[in-house]
Amino acid sequence: MAKAPVLTPRADDFPRWYQDLISKAELADNGPVRGTMVIRPYGYGLWERMQAEMDARIKETGTENAYFPLLIPQSYLAREADHVEGFAPELAVVTHGGGKELEEPAVVRPTSETIINEYFSKWVQSYRDLPLLINQWANVVRWELRPRLFLRTSEFLWQEGHTAHATYEEARDFAARIQREVYGDFLRNVLAVDFVAGRKTVKERFAGAVNTLTLESMMGDGKALQMVTSHELGQNFAKVFNTRYLSKEGTQELVWQTSWGSTTRMIGALVMTHGDDDGLRVPPRLAQVQVVVLAIKGEEPVLAKVHELAGRLKAAGLRVRVDDRTDVPFGRRAVDWELKGVPVRVEIGPRDLENGTAMLVRRIPGGKEPVAIDALSGLLPVLLEEDQALLLEQSRERRESRTTDVSTIPEAVEAAVAGGWARVPWAILGEEGEAGLAEHSLTVRCLLAEDGSVPDDGDAPGNVAIVARAY
Repeated sequence: MAKAPVLTPRADDFPRWYQDLISKAELADNGPVRGTMVIRPYGYGLWERMQAEMDARIKETGTENAYFPLLIPQSYLAREADHVEGFAPELAVVTHGGGKELEEPAVVRPTSETIINEYFSKWVQSYRDLPLLINQWANVVRWELRPRLFLRTSEFLWQEGHTAHATYEEARDFAARIQREVYGDFLRNVLAVDFVAGRKTVKERFAGAVNTLTLESMMGDGKALQMVTSHELGQNFAKVFNTRYLSKEGTQELVWQTSWGSTTRMIGALVMTHGDDDGLRVPPRLAQVQVVVLAIKGEEPVLAKVHELAGRLKAAGLRVRVDDRTDVPFGRRAVDWELKGVPVRVEIGPRDLENGTAMLVRRIPGGKEPVAIDALSGLLPVLLEEDQALLLEQSRERRESRTTDVSTIPEAVEAAVAGGWARVPWAILGEEGEAGLAEHSLTVRCLLAEDGSVPDDGDAPGNVAIVARAY
């Protein structure tokens, strides 16, 4: 009888495969309250690496980290009409505290535009105070009706940036810089995830924004996932919170603002972009464990060589874990590391020790071969860079091969329903056609300029719409 697979095959049931992998790779569990999750150490380690990489890029823009309260007076949200309307169905509201009814209900942070603007209005007095560039790493709560671990949960972790500028042009350019230099660079060069950079339609833009920029990626099943967004807020929040500055000319002016965010959703994207039927495949630049050195047997010479090699690999700048749990069957340990997607396994047993070799197992391209132990510290950094590039190439090839250029709305629907993306002229689709896509569970993911760049105007001639099913 054939051995049952560890994971449900992706081709049989992609959602079940996703849930299996999240569980068996020990990334997360469902929390006790519906829609919440417990992120396990291996999953949280991925998030810590994402945080570190993005935080460095955020700070390169001159942005500083701060922290604002989790509880926001409900009246704050009511000040900006589009904002409160957009978030009303998702709000969690605290009405009692300390055994008493609160004088004013407090909303559990769904996003922080309102409370941050309350303080921006105090901190900004003069043009000398601008630009004001703030980011916070925090959790937020948006009551989710159809939760799915990492992709849609009622509570999730994120970073949210908020900035104030003297002019529209400065704010516009900063939002675009975040999309390009922080998020785009991170996705391409660390997460190895291909994307399309575009502009949201009016229907899909963030509540309270005048423009939303997005990076959209194709998952393994052909669906789209909104990876990150960067918003131009115009002066909408500045008006209601009276965030003004004294200009060089001595006049009182409203600031121009941006906000932008990325979330633990990117762990779900990592799974669905790079995962296969054997588990995760973690890009080497992201992996908190790039190399695991396994002792096949518990003999002292083997254990000594395993630890010695791990030390040499660490000295070569690699992130290394030793697996000397020889009381656990070797096959089970190998499967566990394969599920977790560690890029490289180095396996050493008594016979390898005699030959001066180790078995090198590469998770990303697959395959195994004996390699001289003394050659590993020089060889592995090169192979890991090859594997990083391969993942990005595979992600790009999937998107390009499953994106169809069409010239009519029915053709766009047919291509997207079949499990890919459709590129259709926005002049043909328009807002009326966009509204009709909902009948087929489709949306316009973003608008592109005719040359594939991010358009300056949502209604510019030649704009193209990306139509897809999405998570």
